Amino acid sequence: MEYIKLKKISLKEYPQINEKWVQQKIAEDTSMLGLGEIELKEMERKQPRAGRLDFLFQDDNNRRYEVELQLGKTDESHIIRTIEYWDIERKRSPQFEHVAVIVAEDITSRFLNVISLFNGNIPIIAIQMNAVQIENKIGLQFITVLDETALPTYEEDEEFQTPTDRKFWEEKATPSTVALADELLTLIHENINHNIRLKYNKFYIGLEQDGMTNNFVTFKPRKQNIIFQPKSEQSEEIDNLIEESGLDFLEYSKRGRTYRIKLSKNNIKENRDLLVKLIKHSFKFLNG
Repeated sequence: MEYIKLKKISLKEYPQINEKWVQQKIAEDTSMLGLGEIELKEMERKQPRAGRLDFLFQDDNNRRYEVELQLGKTDESHIIRTIEYWDIERKRSPQFEHVAVIVAEDITSRFLNVISLFNGNIPIIAIQMNAVQIENKIGLQFITVLDETALPTYEEDEEFQTPTDRKFWEEKATPSTVALADELLTLIHENINHNIRLKYNKFYIGLEQDGMTNNFVTFKPRKQNIIFQPKSEQSEEIDNLIEESGLDFLEYSKRGRTYRIKLSKNNIKENRDLLVKLIKHSFKFLNG
């Protein structure tokens, strides 16, 4: 195996490279950022009275990433611009979760100190971009040096707890997919407690028991299916159970401590035992 010493270069000082070139490479292969499976919604997105956002990405879980790119070191204006664009976008599209992302060649200690001043009130990711030259070719490497410092779960965010009704969800999704929440509630009645009811909120359907919120499981009906979200610490055992079942496992949310599983009517019928097991586990996890 032949060893090649990599030559790290500064893109800011490299004459043939500019920010537009880097933007284009990221747009061609969004996976290089390490943010998972994301779709590029827009480049150079115009902001009211605030310039242009370099990238707006969205993943399959209704999470949007406001990404600002900078060659060289992070500086105060770049930090402020990143947070400002994040704030504009979250107000523009409150139905999505939003994460600010700053990408730079040098994530300075001063930047990390500034972020700490926000005391975890802003979900922000910092990604260091390294460029290496091999002969006449340039490669890019992206390393996450700061993960999300805070992103309230929808159960904790008052805005997300805005009450609605069943009709709201039947119009947002469909009556048939909202009915899947009824089928899952039946499993809860049979295995946990008959007094638990569905609680319709603006961004999810939760649960209440004796008038008190008890979201050990939440639901998000869509047009073709429903997202089943049991609370739990992530474990290899549960991961394996879901994988072996063949169900469409979307993700494990570390913030909300929930598994997110896409279910159809047939999925519920064919995986009853597994769903009951997850329901019992999540109830015990949240309620002791």
